[in-house]
Amino acid sequence: METTIELTKRVDTTALDQKVKAMYRDVALDPTGEFHFEMGRVLAERLGYAPAELDAIPGAAIDSFAGVGYYFDLARLKPGETVVDLGSGSGMDSFIAAGKVGKTGTVIGIDMTAEQLAKAERLRTAAGFGNISYRKGYIDAIGLADASCDAIISNGVINLAPDKNAVFREAARLLKPGGRLALADIVTETQLPEGITCDATLWAACIGGAMQVEDYISAIEAAGLRVTTVQDNPQYLFISKNAQGAARKYGVKSISLVAVKN
Repeated sequence: METTIELTKRVDTTALDQKVKAMYRDVALDPTGEFHFEMGRVLAERLGYAPAELDAIPGAAIDSFAGVGYYFDLARLKPGETVVDLGSGSGMDSFIAAGKVGKTGTVIGIDMTAEQLAKAERLRTAAGFGNISYRKGYIDAIGLADASCDAIISNGVINLAPDKNAVFREAARLLKPGGRLALADIVTETQLPEGITCDATLWAACIGGAMQVEDYISAIEAAGLRVTTVQDNPQYLFISKNAQGAARKYGVKSISLVAVKN
């Protein structure tokens, strides 16, 4: 199994950080622009988000939604729970989570892109979501206390992280015993060649950083979590030629899963 640390040695992590921030800055500021991935409400509904869920949250957050799957049916969030959203973007999933945990619950969104955070905070304030807070940070070093949350959610973000093992260890650290990690992400059926995995541009395009699905699951379980459900998301469609080619040749695809802390 090739570790994410080995991949990190080949990709320029500084360039990757800059490219990801630039791309998702544009997602926040100009969601009608041209991107290599689909965005918005049509995508969200096709992935499985219910119209009623979307009607209850700010429309501008949906406009900047660039997720790759639906996982709230797996997360089974309950009123009063504390939830951390890794890579919260403009806030669509954190708003939905806030509705599920209710006024007695708490949602904490983590994102490294200033423009995404500013948009999410502006929408949160305008819509009166008092049970959400947003923090700037990286998803492998969040800074919250050990065993401080009931659930962690993430949508299409972990594939962008240079060291996925560190992300899963951080998730395990944050979760209470019996807590859940529920996510959607991009993975591959076969190992990507070095020409793709060392290209920061292809990482930022959600291709180069995609991990082989068996290795992805193994990394989650090595962190101390038990994967209980994995499902493919054929509703997610790649729209760029690079991504479509990788999907055909290497089995790049979207999955949703849930894992429980032992």
